[in-house]
Amino acid sequence: MTTAGRMPAGGRCPGWATGEDQVVGIVADILREVPLPRMARVRQNFPAEAVADVAAALRDELRRPAINGRLRPGMRIAVAVGSRGVAQIPRIVRTVVEELKLAGTEPFLVPAMGSHGGATAQGQLDLLAGLGVTEASAGCPIVSSMDVVELGRLPSGLPILMDRHALQADGIVVINRIKPHTAFSGEYESGLVKMITIGLGKQKGADSCHAFGFGHMARNIVDMARIKLQKAPFLFGVATVENAYDQVARIVAIPAEEILATEPKLLLLAKQNMPGILLSALDVLVVDQMGKEYSGAGIDSNITGRAATPYVNVTPKTAKMAVLDLTEKSHGNATAMGLADIITRRLYEKIDFEHTYANALTSTVTLGGVIPLIMESDRLAIQAAVKTCNAPDLQRVRLVRIPNTLHVREIEISESLLAEASRQPRIDLIGEPAEWNFDSSGNLQDIGRWR
Repeated sequence: MTTAGRMPAGGRCPGWATGEDQVVGIVADILREVPLPRMARVRQNFPAEAVADVAAALRDELRRPAINGRLRPGMRIAVAVGSRGVAQIPRIVRTVVEELKLAGTEPFLVPAMGSHGGATAQGQLDLLAGLGVTEASAGCPIVSSMDVVELGRLPSGLPILMDRHALQADGIVVINRIKPHTAFSGEYESGLVKMITIGLGKQKGADSCHAFGFGHMARNIVDMARIKLQKAPFLFGVATVENAYDQVARIVAIPAEEILATEPKLLLLAKQNMPGILLSALDVLVVDQMGKEYSGAGIDSNITGRAATPYVNVTPKTAKMAVLDLTEKSHGNATAMGLADIITRRLYEKIDFEHTYANALTSTVTLGGVIPLIMESDRLAIQAAVKTCNAPDLQRVRLVRIPNTLHVREIEISESLLAEASRQPRIDLIGEPAEWNFDSSGNLQDIGRWR
């Protein structure tokens, strides 16, 4: 069914103009006098180590005897690629495929996405294409299917499921970024282990791993991956760690039998490289865009301090959060919108509830799919967040605006934060305080374009 843009039962939301009689409504009246602070642009400085030539570094890794020695001419090799916005993923995939071909093997790609893409084969192909990964860019076929094979069961009875086409190959290569997860903390979070368990488990395998909730996730992904590594023809994994500027800081090829021992070390490195908001105890956080290319959930809890489960360690604290838009590359999946307090009508109308709910039901985390308060414009959404933040003096509200939760080098802060920012050695002031840049409809004219 087509659900994107469908209004809640009962018609239009409170405070929305009708378009004909321009009836504004009581909500807009309540918010009319809510002050918005002037905002100043600042630059946050993080460690910036980066790989100068990712393709060359990856070729060196793939040509090591411990990796290249596993390849035999004629082998059909499944290359697992996920739905996350991994930096330079088209180039990384292309390089892996080229090296596999040089060794005389026959590679093909397998979307490793669990329930993403609406839990359909075509939806997962579309997600890959949105990331710039196609048969043309990769130089090999893509075999997308939701068919799985059971490899065994955990002592708890949970089935361990594996993509049928990957399992039938002579070898499997997994590509993923190592980073903190948004819903649980552990020795393994987002990375090769999780992709082996959930991504290559497709929707049914992801559903099995999530069945007992995120309180068991840190253990389940490891226990299931261990069995898969024993029973399926995994050859090696390609892991990246990114710096705070969405650049590859490290790229390594890891023999299959060393993945479990190596990944925790890379996760520690990833956490050291994480960006963040260097100012704490915010009254309001405004996020211009949420999207799958920025975080698996659309919004990274490690940046916002807003998590959908109690099983992840997040430290930032934000009283109220407004999210203004959903990216096209999300294909309507607004899984983490429920972590916001306020969203806009524009964002709401882009939601595909089939894709969003498939993700939420599989993960068993329903909070992210809850619809927050909906406001007609960006101005009203921000004013609503300020109005409800319970700051003792709204004239001095501690407000931060970010373009998304991946790119937080340049952000905007309210005037009330300038003195604190000036004492922070990793923050540089790069713009003078200015009024918000709204158009005649109350929407920001630079949304998604100012980073």
